[in-house]
Amino acid sequence: MYSETLWRLLPFISLLLVLGCLEHLKPWRPSDSFRSTRWRNHISLQLLAMALIKLVVPVSLMGVAMWGQQHGWGLMLLSPLPTPIAWIATLVLMDLAIYGQHRVMHRLPALWRLHRLHHSDRMLDVTTALRFHPLEMLLSLFWKMAVVLVLGASAEVVLLFEILLSSAALFNHANIRLNPVLERCLRCFVVTPDMHRVHHARVASETDSNFGFCLSCWDRWFQTYSAKSAQGEAVDIGLNEFSAPRENRVLDMLTQPWR
Repeated sequence: MYSETLWRLLPFISLLLVLGCLEHLKPWRPSDSFRSTRWRNHISLQLLAMALIKLVVPVSLMGVAMWGQQHGWGLMLLSPLPTPIAWIATLVLMDLAIYGQHRVMHRLPALWRLHRLHHSDRMLDVTTALRFHPLEMLLSLFWKMAVVLVLGASAEVVLLFEILLSSAALFNHANIRLNPVLERCLRCFVVTPDMHRVHHARVASETDSNFGFCLSCWDRWFQTYSAKSAQGEAVDIGLNEFSAPRENRVLDMLTQPWR
């Protein structure tokens, strides 16, 4: 358990700090004057979510994977695929499952009430990747547990996927400006910050697009892809009904679904 936490935290904290520095050096949009407050409040929200999950769910996602493997659960255990191919297939299918979860969070009103906290951020930066309601993170964990059991994912693949997913979330929310050529090349395979900013636009049709977190192919295949915002560089981020500065306070973020 200790080593699992270490393996997940080290890449996460390292990338968080690196992207935070890049946001300062080459930002997509100038930072507001409350940058330190955003970091403090979003990290606090994430810590509260982690505490809730530890309290409610006594087993980790890797623990679920090991239990499933011991009891012969999962499609991959029935597959004749070589282990490396099975690992890649499992990672891809888990990413598809997160894409599907994200679309459902936007479609069902009760789930949108939780998820809209993430979209109420008026300025995207790397800490927006931490701005999820604890109840949404708990539901997401239950969904990932079900997916792990259905697929028969190994503990090693689950750990790798969790590292990739959190790293992708930090990257595509980062307030950084990529070289245009590099950005176009990257988005052929993965979700880039420019691509994900469209998803955070105030325009509803753009908010309901670009649902991917890691791989960009799902949005193209399921026709939810938007290449760029109609507003261009001036894209307005956030939600009209939760635009007041107080919406960034921890207590207000926690109570937002019921307001």
